[in-house]
Amino acid sequence: MRIVLSLFILLLISCNNQLLIPDYEKFVRGNDELSYRILYPQKFDKSKKYAIKLFLHGIGERGKDNESQLTYVDKVFLNKKTLDNYPSIVVFPQAPLSDNWSSVTLDGNKLSFPVDDPPTNSLKLVIKLIDSLTNENYADKNRIYLSGLSNGGMGSFELLKHRPNMFASAVIICGGGNPAWAKEFAKSTPVWIAHGSNDQVVNPNFSLKMAEAIINEGGSPKVTFFENVYHNSWDYVFSDSEYLKWMYSRSKN
Repeated sequence: MRIVLSLFILLLISCNNQLLIPDYEKFVRGNDELSYRILYPQKFDKSKKYAIKLFLHGIGERGKDNESQLTYVDKVFLNKKTLDNYPSIVVFPQAPLSDNWSSVTLDGNKLSFPVDDPPTNSLKLVIKLIDSLTNENYADKNRIYLSGLSNGGMGSFELLKHRPNMFASAVIICGGGNPAWAKEFAKSTPVWIAHGSNDQVVNPNFSLKMAEAIINEGGSPKVTFFENVYHNSWDYVFSDSEYLKWMYSRSKN
């Protein structure tokens, strides 16, 4: 099968700071396509090694514009302090409206799981994309990071199941998953689970169950519940200085 990675960079000047903003890109595998954006570090040099950060958006940011997936994260990653303190390659894929990141079915306060937990087509393409990027010479394989919110949080748990030894850490926001997956990654990947205690869209109990499963499998997750916060807990995570500090402080070494 043919894999094509088109990596183009558009240089913008914003607020008197030079920021590297990615142009439109697509990951092509056979007849399937996955739109994504990549944010490169300033003065990107292919001869050097860089951390890679994968971010999975929520259900509302699906589409084909290759822009909506940046809705909640631009203030986190597109600022000079982040670029200076955490030079890395940040990947923002976008799922189409016809698909999403997780095989889990959300029905009110219940989650249903397929018998064999096959990844969705979009998550399969993300796996192929991240596998391709981490095989580049400039990728530091000991510093691959994962984060996702809502449906992207569910997809993140699922991705940890399929790639339990890939990620140095994961921050999973208002998500959920199959507690049985925890045995695959509990001891190999530090996980920070965050949720709003009043979330009416994705029940906070889903995060509690995943945290409990990770603990039962020998892991030690960081768990944060935001008091009186609904389905926007990502706002609180992204404004927390510990978010990037905690995530990037981890390494496979």
